[in-house]
Amino acid sequence: MDIIKRKIRRAIVSLTMLPCFVVCAGAESRDTVRVADFGAVADSYVNAVEAIQRAIDACREKPGAVLSFAPGRYDIWPEGAVRKEIYISNTSSEVECPSKIKTIGLHMYGLDGITVEGNGATLMMHGSITPIAVDSCVDVTLSDFAVDFERPGGSELTYTRVAPGKIIVGTHRDTRYDIRGRRLRLIGEGWCTEIPHCIKYTPSDRHFQYSHDWGVLSGCDVEELSPGSLQFDVPEDFRPEEGATLTIRDIIRREVGMLNIHSRNTRLENLDIRYMHGLGIVSQYSTDVTLRNVNCMPDSESGRILASSADFVHFSGCRGHIDIVDCNFAGAQDDVINVHGTNLQVTSVNGEHGLTARFMHHQSYGFRAFHVGDTVAFVNPATMRRDAIAVVSGVRMDKKNPREIVLTFDAPLQAGCISPGTTCVENLTWTPSLHVSGCTMTRISTRGILATTPRRIVIENNRFERIAGTAILVESDARDWYESGPVCDMTVRNNLFVDCGYNNSMNGATIALNPSNTEVGYDNIVHSGVAITDNRIEISGERPVVYAKSTGNLKFSGNTVAGTDTPLFILRGCADVVISGNVMGTPRVENTDCRNVKVLGNIRD
Repeated sequence: MDIIKRKIRRAIVSLTMLPCFVVCAGAESRDTVRVADFGAVADSYVNAVEAIQRAIDACREKPGAVLSFAPGRYDIWPEGAVRKEIYISNTSSEVECPSKIKTIGLHMYGLDGITVEGNGATLMMHGSITPIAVDSCVDVTLSDFAVDFERPGGSELTYTRVAPGKIIVGTHRDTRYDIRGRRLRLIGEGWCTEIPHCIKYTPSDRHFQYSHDWGVLSGCDVEELSPGSLQFDVPEDFRPEEGATLTIRDIIRREVGMLNIHSRNTRLENLDIRYMHGLGIVSQYSTDVTLRNVNCMPDSESGRILASSADFVHFSGCRGHIDIVDCNFAGAQDDVINVHGTNLQVTSVNGEHGLTARFMHHQSYGFRAFHVGDTVAFVNPATMRRDAIAVVSGVRMDKKNPREIVLTFDAPLQAGCISPGTTCVENLTWTPSLHVSGCTMTRISTRGILATTPRRIVIENNRFERIAGTAILVESDARDWYESGPVCDMTVRNNLFVDCGYNNSMNGATIALNPSNTEVGYDNIVHSGVAITDNRIEISGERPVVYAKSTGNLKFSGNTVAGTDTPLFILRGCADVVISGNVMGTPRVENTDCRNVKVLGNIRD
């Protein structure tokens, strides 16, 4: 539409029709809201948060408008930012973070058809803040800008000299510290690291995994040799690898990298997300989300290696379709992509039509997990099977007790399907389909993609490189994280997996299907319809290619497995498994109470 307007305007000018030109120019100005007109000045290093918020609020009365930034840097501080109470899944408990008040840099509330056009701008965050929230919006597109932090929440220390009893580290220029009582403290803008979590990157093998090194260094005497150069007195036997880098951040998830909540058709395009405090880009109870050409990784010129304190992209209770295409992810202290619902445990049955359900995981509670008209399933945690379904006719949440939700249903509950204190209730309506394509993932300390949804999943044409845990994990859990959703239609094809699983979770498997059921056998299938085809999997050591539990109709075909002469498949309580037509050494299959497992037609590379 903008291209057409520009052509019309040029034609009008050539005809010297000035009155009409004025009308057309006026129409264009009404469609574009410039942050500069509200006082946000690029490269001024002045807090722009209130000016930008005024520009955002002006868009509320202009559906379809473009919110436009001029190129340059915009500094955003917590002072003057919107503050709002929001309960966000997988973030913090009542003890970890009693207040759920979020400080939001750009609060986009109730907008319709708005495009944020960054024109290459950088939004530089300060302090502890959620950079952007898309809240109760429709058709919002965020495009062509970068988000970074002046002082990232993750500190980085690199070993520059290792000798018996003495170690010298260099701190990254963005890492700030002080020394008190000969002990090093990592500090920031209005915060300090109090409960640290340490992940170490070792350049010799390019692995990124949990480390006890900070536990050693934080208890040792330290002196500053020069700004950014620190010498520690360490035990004689403490000999880390020179050149290795420690990334250290606080475990409390007070804010998130970006929030997309109660919105429909949100698009993130051509973005550079260079650091995120707490959990990353979170979509919660939103419909249809697209990420295209989103780069979650440090700026190549920054010298940093860490880009997120936790997951890069997290979806909780969404529906419609999730499309993640041509994105790059590097440097996270948790998962790359996590898609799931939430299992709540039934605590009491309230007559024939009602029950009370409780959020069980300490970091997930308080949000509206059910709506009138939703279809829910009652799940037996021992089997992880859905024993019955019902339709919600009423929802009541108690602000004094945000852990519990009271539900009523449009028909009497099925007799015998609910055992209070055991049975879980899962929302089937708020479950999305998922497509991940053309993405690269590396320097990840846990897992690559966690996909837990009953709708169609396609993971194709991606590169998983040195993921510490399993590259693709499918769970369905009513015991630990209480993340719901058995899989029944999943395709993994044309991907490259390189040296994944080195932290040995899930036995070090590249791909794992591991529901939390305790009754395991081929007669209790949880996941089904999984096809792993035409991938290249490069294994290091004796790690399994696939670990599968309680999975039926599992197909592994057309793949190339390199790096091992005897690729290992671990199957527990599986049925109708076919391993065929692969290029690899002679497979070893470890079966536990499985039925109809076929290994045929594989050839040696």
